[in-house]
Amino acid sequence: MKIRVLGCSGAIAAGSRTTAFLVDHDVLVDAGTGVGDLSLDELAQVDHILISHSHLDHILSIGLLADSVMRRRMAAGRPPIVVHALPQTLEALRQHIFNGVIWPDFTRLPSREQPVLQLRPFEVGQQLLLGGKTFEVLSAAHTVPAVGFGLQGRDGWWIYTGDTGPNPPLWERLAQLKVAHLVIETAFSDDERQLARISRHLCPAALGHELASLKDSVDVHITHIKPGETDAVMSEIAGLATIHRIRMLVAGDVIDVG
Repeated sequence: MKIRVLGCSGAIAAGSRTTAFLVDHDVLVDAGTGVGDLSLDELAQVDHILISHSHLDHILSIGLLADSVMRRRMAAGRPPIVVHALPQTLEALRQHIFNGVIWPDFTRLPSREQPVLQLRPFEVGQQLLLGGKTFEVLSAAHTVPAVGFGLQGRDGWWIYTGDTGPNPPLWERLAQLKVAHLVIETAFSDDERQLARISRHLCPAALGHELASLKDSVDVHITHIKPGETDAVMSEIAGLATIHRIRMLVAGDVIDVG
């Protein structure tokens, strides 16, 4: 299994795309602006979308993707694209996105009987088998109901924390897993730690504290840095005393999880 990084920035700017990962060819983990770099043929192959939370930078491509591939999937007799998320996140999508005002309701188009999108709830701790791949829904602590995800690979788990501040239940679960890759957000520099705390994100100092919960050395991939903050954040991360191998994630990266 290969994970293609479509977007991993905390906001937009030239060259910055918000969070989206393509697992093999058929599963998206979050659906930020990075999804727009996929070709129409690639978009049409997506069968499942896992959503960490309802914030715009993680969900804005769902409706655009549906609009792009609806005719092609219907002509081929393909089933709906299934959007998996917490019940609260799905309700936010229904009320605020697929409401006919912000965007058409693609859970009822082209017809109620055969829509291009289907919304399916999950809960923390649930494991999902999607396209032969095992995902687990992980705890996250954010300003809205949120989760992270784990993907079981041949040699260990790929973990995506989603947007989260300090979160002991996450690390309690990760202690039970063989973690090979950890994708963890660090949105702000330590100079803005107050903003990070209020918005329930991490800064490098908080990251160092959280990583101390992992006893075995893993490959850590930093994501969700705000544009303009990259140098400061990565400089401060370089100063952390840690056993882990830490690097910044970049759109276009590919992670092989076996």
